[in-house]
Amino acid sequence: MNPSSNITWHVSDVDKQARQLLNGHKSPVLWFTGLSGSGKSTVSSTLEKALYARGIHTFILDGDNVRHGLNRNLGFLPADRKENIRRIAEVAKLMAHAGVLTICATISPYREDREMVKDILQQEGCYEIYIQCSLEECERRDPKGMYKKARAGEIHHFTGIDAPYEVPLEPDLIVSTEGREVIQSVQDILDFLDRKQLLL
Repeated sequence: MNPSSNITWHVSDVDKQARQLLNGHKSPVLWFTGLSGSGKSTVSSTLEKALYARGIHTFILDGDNVRHGLNRNLGFLPADRKENIRRIAEVAKLMAHAGVLTICATISPYREDREMVKDILQQEGCYEIYIQCSLEECERRDPKGMYKKARAGEIHHFTGIDAPYEVPLEPDLIVSTEGREVIQSVQDILDFLDRKQLLL
């Protein structure tokens, strides 16, 4: 039996639109994808500060942070990665219904999994943002020392080394972080949000 077959969705008297009206802005999901070390977390944090200054209610679902709690039982094989992404997308959906602009910063290396995210969030306004940086530059930065460990064979299934990263074919926005200041990358995203009128 499907464990979710005998449940009913409870409709709240206060809906997403009401929460958005209260907050004074829409609540899209910004899905950051890119290699480890590309700058997803750094850009997310700086973007959140900029949005906070503009009175926007935000929350970051960082891939590493989520693995400390909600997804602590998942590894890095393809099936675990898929479930990791699915859970993050479902939480982002709840955040969107709460009227919060949600930034998901996770490698999410497989196109199929990112398509699943779009299916889950199709009613919420999900925007795939490719944080673009070459493997060589990511490996040079290596902020967590993970590439070094992967090259030494100390960790396995590491994206870009012994596991693939499938570059987005048609992302909503490409943000390059190579050879640029963080604030320049953040401005690219702010300009995108303004063009799409997502902060109204």
